[in-house]
Amino acid sequence: MPKIIFVEPKATEEHIFARFKLPRLGLLILGTMIKKRGWDVEVIIENLSPIRIDDLSRADIVGISAITNTVEKAYSLADRLRKKGVPAILGGPHVTFMPDEALEHADFVLRGEAEFPFMDFIDAWEGRRPFTDVPGLSYMKDGIKTHNRPPEKPTVLDDLPVIDLSVLKNGDSLKVLPVQTSRGCPFDCSFCSVTGMFGRKFRYRSTEHIMKELRTYRNMGKMIFFYDDHFAANKARAKELLREMIREGLNFKWSTQVRVEVARDRELLELMKRAGCHTLFIGFESVNPRSLVEMNKSQTIEDIKNAVSVIHSYGIHVHGMFVYGFENDTNEMVNQTVDFATALDITSAQFLILTPYPGTAFHHKVKESIITSAWSLYDTHHVVFSPKNFSMMKLQYSQIKSHRKFYSMKRMINLIRRKKWLALGIAFYARFINFLFVIQNIRYFLKIISHDRARAGAGSITIRQAMSELENNQASVSEHYEKECHAMK
Repeated sequence: MPKIIFVEPKATEEHIFARFKLPRLGLLILGTMIKKRGWDVEVIIENLSPIRIDDLSRADIVGISAITNTVEKAYSLADRLRKKGVPAILGGPHVTFMPDEALEHADFVLRGEAEFPFMDFIDAWEGRRPFTDVPGLSYMKDGIKTHNRPPEKPTVLDDLPVIDLSVLKNGDSLKVLPVQTSRGCPFDCSFCSVTGMFGRKFRYRSTEHIMKELRTYRNMGKMIFFYDDHFAANKARAKELLREMIREGLNFKWSTQVRVEVARDRELLELMKRAGCHTLFIGFESVNPRSLVEMNKSQTIEDIKNAVSVIHSYGIHVHGMFVYGFENDTNEMVNQTVDFATALDITSAQFLILTPYPGTAFHHKVKESIITSAWSLYDTHHVVFSPKNFSMMKLQYSQIKSHRKFYSMKRMINLIRRKKWLALGIAFYARFINFLFVIQNIRYFLKIISHDRARAGAGSITIRQAMSELENNQASVSEHYEKECHAMK
């Protein structure tokens, strides 16, 4: 029986959601499909289990999935496997847009949505068809990088299997289970790679197909995260699913991503709450109306305020995400953003740095301003391009300062008084991660300070000023962290 091992490397640094060990779905779907073909299959998610090269070497082929900030680890694994004579195939958003780069490390690259093309690849691997017939496949042919025609996007998602969690190593340790009910997004925000990967047309699984999967998780005592980029894009379809979940009495809590438009339909929110909705993740992005227009967000500040107010009225938590670094952003706007997020009284927030991911319109727009292709830094936590209205260090520091200010001791004390234990736990954890980030990235901060100094007329700060800010930030975070530890004892 041939053996395949799928692996997903983890990010090199901690972040606010590192504690939630949630695998991406692609490898689980592929693992389920290959198992049904009679292969010996194992899926290793590094956040759940260590990846050992000796274990991988026992496979006939290794599939590696990576996003941009994990692709360097994926390349390193593929390089090591190549030395041991074990072929590797790479997939995921990054290599979809950068296949030539990926072929420097792996024997094969599968671009785009890979489920059905991967079955064609297995046919070719088993000698049933030529590799030239595999859509989306990139490979070396006679020393030349060859890219087959793009794959078609599956239009009937019910053709995909309900995932078999038994293929996942250490899968019992999962506290949150991933489920996807749709693919695609028509909104095309300039900094998002979703449309490049999955297209602008929504495609849905049927309610019965989703329920078949959800029934397998009944009484497991775990949360569900719906991976959809906009769970409520089709309100009628969402309501049908929610009513069925209520009818069957599925007793789990769940969270998902939505847009602010969800608040315009109170019946939908009522059904969400009754069906067990715990938290809605919403990309608010900015409090600057000009920046919202720049990114093609199609929402207003009033939309944001109204959405949070209405969602809270149903007892549903909100996690808000904001992004800094657009052309119209300023330091004053950063301060306004944190004040705005605090006033919203949302359970948690992330303040992220605009990142030019390959395959996005924003990457194409600012490619001349990108200062590094060290992909591990493309995590929305590091500045990797020269922004218009900030020095790089000022933009970097804005993110650090925003997390420190939003998750302040004053806010935490207020949360204790109000018995908001979930928000308090997240705040404590987020402050600790912010502290670690500063300590771990001193060398990188000095690098971007040096780049700032080379930008004539960019308003950059001196090394002494930057180091003073860094030292003050470290001292401040350390002092508050020690107080928090003492207070929590």
